Amino acid sequence: MDLHELLGDIDIYLLDQLLKGRITPGMRLLDAGCGGGRNLVWFLRSGYEVCGVDENQAAVRQVRSLAGRLAPALPPESFQVSALEALPFPAERFDAVVCSAVLHFARDEEHFDRMLAEMWRVLRPGGLFFARLASTIGLEDRVRPLAGRWFLLPDGSERFLVDEELLRRTTDRLGGIWLDPLKTTLVQNLRSMSTWVLRKGS
Repeated sequence: MDLHELLGDIDIYLLDQLLKGRITPGMRLLDAGCGGGRNLVWFLRSGYEVCGVDENQAAVRQVRSLAGRLAPALPPESFQVSALEALPFPAERFDAVVCSAVLHFARDEEHFDRMLAEMWRVLRPGGLFFARLASTIGLEDRVRPLAGRWFLLPDGSERFLVDEELLRRTTDRLGGIWLDPLKTTLVQNLRSMSTWVLRKGS
C-alpha cells in the first residue's frame, strides 16, 4: 500500500496533528464539512469512530461509499446531510472536531459564530478543535472588501476572511486554549490559508 492509498488527500496540517499524537485511535472524530472524505481515509482505515456532515447530498453519498469500503462496520448514518450551525449530535459527543476549508463560506460574522458555537457544543472538554480557513493575513493590501468580512481575493474568488484579531477574540470567547501558534500559508500572493488549533477548556 503506497502513502496516498494509506492517507488519501489528507490536509498536511491535519497530518501534523496526527504526528504530534493529538488524534489517537479510539477517539471519536467529527469532520464538519467532510465533502467526499478527503481527510478521513487514514481515520477510517485505523478504526476511529468517525462521523461527518456536509450540506451537499452527493458528497455525503460519496463519503458513505468510502466508509463502506474502508470501515464497513461503521453505520452509514454516521455521515449526514447537515448545516454546521445545526449539527445533529448531542453535546460533548466528540474528542476531536475537524473543519477544513469550510468556515470561509460563512455568510457573515453571525453565521461564522453560530457554526463555531455548534462545533464547540459537540466537542468534549479537553477535546481538539482543528480548522483551516482563508484569511487576510499576509494579503491585507491585496484583497478587496466587498461586504462585511467578504473580500475579493487576488485569485478571483470571494470568501469570508478572518484575521488574527478575530481568531484571538473568538478563542477567548470560547474559552479555547491555543495548541499551536496561528500558522498561515501564503499561496503565491493569491490566497492565504490559516491553521487554527485549539483545546477546549474544562
